[in-house]
Amino acid sequence: MKSNELLLDGFGRIREIVGATLDGIDDEALVRRPSGNGNSIAWLLWHLGRVEDAQVASAAGLPEVWTSRGFAGRFGLPFPERDTGYGHSSDKVDAVRVPGGLLLEYYDAVHRQTIEVLKTVDDANLDRVVDTRWNPPVTLGVRLVSIIADCLQHAGQAAYAKGLKSGPDA
Repeated sequence: MKSNELLLDGFGRIREIVGATLDGIDDEALVRRPSGNGNSIAWLLWHLGRVEDAQVASAAGLPEVWTSRGFAGRFGLPFPERDTGYGHSSDKVDAVRVPGGLLLEYYDAVHRQTIEVLKTVDDANLDRVVDTRWNPPVTLGVRLVSIIADCLQHAGQAAYAKGLKSGPDA
C-alpha cells in the first residue's frame, strides 16, 4: 500500500462517519447539546469540515472550499470567514444552526478537494515542511495525520451525540 492510499483510507473513514451521523437526523437533534452544554452535532460537523478545509487547503496552496465555493455565505454564521471554531464560546456553538443537508454538502466538497490533493501526494511530498511555527517544524505527513486524528475525534463525538436520548439529561 502506498502512503497516499493509507491517507485516502483515513479521510474516507471521516466521510463515512459524517454521512452516517447525518443520515436520518432532524434539525432538532442537530442542535441539541449533550447535558445542555456539550457541543452540538451541527457545531462538531461544521468545525471538523472547517478544520480539514483550512488545513488541507493551506498545506496544498489552494483556496478554502468554505470561501471559494460560497459556503461561508450560504451558512450565514456570525463569525469571520476564516473562523474554524477553535476556542468557541457556548454562544458561538449555539449559533451553528444549519440543516444537515447543507452540512453534508459542505463536507462532501471539502472531502473531494482533500481526495484530489491526496491523489498527488507521494512519499517525498510527505516530508515537505508546511508549518514552521512549531518545533520541530510540521511536515505535510504529520499535518495530514493530525487532521485525520482531530476530525475522527469530532466525527465520533457527533455520532455518539446522535445516539443519546433527547431531553434535559441528554
